This record gives sequence, C-alpha cells and structure tokens, in this order.
Amino acid sequence: MKKLLKGFVTVVAMATLFPLAAPTALAQVWPSKQPIKLVVVFPPGGSVDQVARILQAPLQRELGQTIIVDNKGGASGSIGTGFVAQASPDGYTMGVVFDTHAVNPSLIPNLPYDIRKDLVDIALIGKSPMVLATATNSEYKSFADVVAAAKAKKNVSYGSIGSGSLGHLAMTLLGKSAGFDWQHVPYRGGGPLMVDAMAGHVPLAIGTVFLVKPHADGKQLRALAVTSSKRSPDLPNVPTFVELGYAGFEAQAWWGVIAPAKTPLEVVKRMNDAINKVLKNPETAKKLSEQGVTIVGGTPAEATAFIDRQMVIWDKVVKDNNIKAE
Repeated sequence: MKKLLKGFVTVVAMATLFPLAAPTALAQVWPSKQPIKLVVVFPPGGSVDQVARILQAPLQRELGQTIIVDNKGGASGSIGTGFVAQASPDGYTMGVVFDTHAVNPSLIPNLPYDIRKDLVDIALIGKSPMVLATATNSEYKSFADVVAAAKAKKNVSYGSIGSGSLGHLAMTLLGKSAGFDWQHVPYRGGGPLMVDAMAGHVPLAIGTVFLVKPHADGKQLRALAVTSSKRSPDLPNVPTFVELGYAGFEAQAWWGVIAPAKTPLEVVKRMNDAINKVLKNPETAKKLSEQGVTIVGGTPAEATAFIDRQMVIWDKVVKDNNIKAE
C-alpha cells in the first residue's frame, strides 16, 4: 500500500511539473527545430513588409535559423494578426504589426482575437511621424493656408490609406483641436493615395515619412507638417503641429513584433534580445532610417506599455467620432 501511495505521489508530482518543464525544454532547443515564420500582416510592398525584410537577414544570422517572411494582409492587419494568435505558441510563428494593431480592437466589431489574452508583445521596432502633404502646385503653401480655408468654410478634404487608419484618426483629432471640420477621403493603400495627391485630385494627403518622403524629395509633393513632437530628421525643414500651435499633438506610426500568447518567456526574451542586437547593427539601422523609421527597441514590457497607451488614445477618438471600418 505504501509503495502504491508513493508511486501515485510521484506521478502526480511529475504531472504537476510537466507543464513547466515542457516550455523550458522547448526554449532550450529553440530555434534549432525548424524555420521561424515571420507573418507580415499587410501585403508586399508596404512599410510593414519592408521593415520585416530589412530584419530578416540579420535575424537569421543572429539566431542561426532561417526566417521566412509570410504576407497575410487584409482587414487592416487583423487577418494576419488572427493567424498569429491561433498559431502554436512554440516560437516558430511570430508577426510584424503596424499602428493599426492598437486601433483594430475599437474599430472592428467582433475581432476574432483579444490582443491581451491571445498575443504577447516581443518588441517595438520603431516609430515614424506621419506627414501632411499637398501637391507642389497646390494653393496651400503652408498649414496656415489650410486653416484659413477651413475656417472660411471652404471644402477642405484630405486622403488617408483608409477609414480608421492612424492618419484618419490623427486628422480627426487635429480637426477637433483646431475647431474645424474637413472631409476624409479614404483610399485603399498608399500607392493610390500618392498618385491622386500628386495629381491634385485630393487636396491634402497624410501618410508616413516612408510613403511621402520620396515624392517630397522629387518635388511632386510639398510637406506641410509632421505629426511627431519633434521634427523628423528625414524632413528637417518641415514643422511639427506642436510648433504650429497644437500643444501636445502627436500621432506616430509604429512597427512591432508579436507572438501567440503562452509562448515561453525564455523564447520571448531570446527573440527580444536578438531584435535589439539587430537594431543596433549600423547596416540595419541605416536601412530602417532610410525608410523613415526611428529605432526604438527595448523590452517586451516597454512594448506592451506603449501599445496599451495607443489603444487608450485611439479608442477614445474612434468612439467619440463614431468612426467605422470600411
């Protein structure tokens, strides 16, 4: 009887310890088992795709494992994010997300995942201001001209990459702060938006530095203001909205890496360490800078705190202005 009882206690103890032992064993062999899939939650060609592909090769060298970039775009990034949320938490499926990640919970009804219950943050890669721009032959020579037109009740409209995009929300917030309304023209992506902005079909356009700068450099667009609290080093002659009198106004695009919830903490830490090392690499830093990205890095906890703040800020804008997804 004592032998049976002793054996039962041993089995129970092993069963109790197993859930803890399995993740530890997994973390010890990660990532030697198989390639890591890096899910890009937007289609090829955009800034999220570019950021992921800039990180791909140096992360492969740092981790000693193949990184496969897998584009799963659609529904403002929520389709790809949902795929990551449902993946096995073994460290072999992670995602690269954009600023829409913090907006989607308030914008998309019945989102098929919970950001905090189904996902874990690995790292914040970087930020970028958005730029309000107009065609070079536009009547708007400065943002003061835009304000004057809006206050004169002229039909002032602007384009963004879509309803509920950060550009849309930022311009909505700015309009409220400035005390005037303007008409939003949603586009399906940055390419079509830039084509119409350069042609003057839409008077104003808001997009990331990554999207706008090449056309500003080519003198096809005039940058009027940036949405960061400090001037962008990529557009040093362009004032911030804070400088133009809108104290505290800031709305920056950002990129981050996520993984399924329950991914072992050791794996999260190792991936975070690898990303931070890669971001400090001069070649990688230069490539990201050329895309208008200001590198952030930091711990998973810092990434979570930043994303949580973004969720609070933009949830209020969405609800206060009854903004709907397309």
